[in-house]
Amino acid sequence: MTDVLSLVLGVFISQIIFIPSGVQLELFEIQPGLTISYTFLSVSLVIVWLIFLRLFATKNVRILGVGNAEYTRIFQSSLTLFSVLAITGYLTKTEISRSYVVSLFISGLVLLVVSRWLWRKWLTSQRKKDKLTDRAFLVGSPSSIREINSAFRAHPESGLAVAGTMQLEEGGNSSANQESIQSRVGSVIAALEASEATHLVICSSDSLSPIVVQELSWQLDPVKHQLIVAPSIIGVGGPRIHSRPVAGLPLLHIETPDFDGDGPASKRVLDIIIAGMLLLVLSPIFLVIALSVKLTSTGPVFYKQERVGLDGNTFNMLKFRSMKVNADAELAELLKKEGKGNTPFFKVDNDPRITPIGGFLRKYSLDEFPQLLNVLFGSMSLVGPRPQRPAEVELYDHVAARRLLVKPGMTGLWQVSGRSSLTWEESIRLDLYYVENWSLSADFLILARTAKAVLKPGDTAI
Repeated sequence: MTDVLSLVLGVFISQIIFIPSGVQLELFEIQPGLTISYTFLSVSLVIVWLIFLRLFATKNVRILGVGNAEYTRIFQSSLTLFSVLAITGYLTKTEISRSYVVSLFISGLVLLVVSRWLWRKWLTSQRKKDKLTDRAFLVGSPSSIREINSAFRAHPESGLAVAGTMQLEEGGNSSANQESIQSRVGSVIAALEASEATHLVICSSDSLSPIVVQELSWQLDPVKHQLIVAPSIIGVGGPRIHSRPVAGLPLLHIETPDFDGDGPASKRVLDIIIAGMLLLVLSPIFLVIALSVKLTSTGPVFYKQERVGLDGNTFNMLKFRSMKVNADAELAELLKKEGKGNTPFFKVDNDPRITPIGGFLRKYSLDEFPQLLNVLFGSMSLVGPRPQRPAEVELYDHVAARRLLVKPGMTGLWQVSGRSSLTWEESIRLDLYYVENWSLSADFLILARTAKAVLKPGDTAI
């Protein structure tokens, strides 16, 4: 119903604004002088748009509530529809109002995405209360079950709640006779039925040979049960995963991250456009902040600090000064007092170096605004892992060093996922996920979540 309402609202708003009353649409190639009303076209577009949304499976239960697939399919279905409309208009020489078409595409798409986003927020809130979830039964080795179980618990929005588990001994005999296989399959199915789970999740285990998994799939009730196979690989986003059947084997192809080519170039264009626009729009706020910093403490307005960026190259990151002058000289002593400094995550609790206005600037991330200049000139990006000091980078292991494969960002995945409440291990896991699975759509989502985090920073902002 909200899809229908969104499209009706978008279509008729566009018609009312851009099409004067009584104007008809002439169908030249069908019959000279034949016309139809724009109202008929609008109603037809709503119906066809809904059909395209269904054809592209935008409400598939497997994508609702998590990931970008739902929004991507909405965009693809809408773009396809309007491409067909444009081609049809060209072939029939029908002059459809361009302003009507453009405004209709934008308004309809925006309203669809907003309505789906509101439903997603509601669905997530219900799933966090353990409602509207599917019950999953995990079978596999103890270590793999712990990993999958932990992931499900950490992300209730995925809609899978663990109803039971069956641990198999690691290093078990994967080849066995038919009687042994049937016994193993029978015990799994019996446990699945007892747990009343709807999803059987196969975790990695030497005891689960391909024959056993095949037997399990045959024994499942297609009406009540679904089979999920969890591969022994982590940190891979959906767009990098492709299935390819070869000789009856469902092989997963994992694309290696591409840090060159068109992706970084398009990201750079996006950085220049958005950073330039924000610098123009926010210049009055810059002036107010600069005056506030100058009038509330002695020292310069701006603060420059050496940070490590792409490929380990250093640059000077700009900020509005939120600490007293020579604050860096006191950092080592403060970290020593708090027993910190052994991980690449230098944060001081209740930092005494912060100026009177500095706490406010840091809470709402206003001190970060000058980094738009870093973005404009190319040493940073709008989205990416946060740049760290050389002393922190020296503590990197080979895993954390992969943060340096992309440009550092003003905001990143961990900044919108908990900020200072996260441990270094959690932060690096999120940063590496971003590095390995970067996309423009992910950047837009992170920027949107950043805007929300800035306006409502909560207790984790420092």
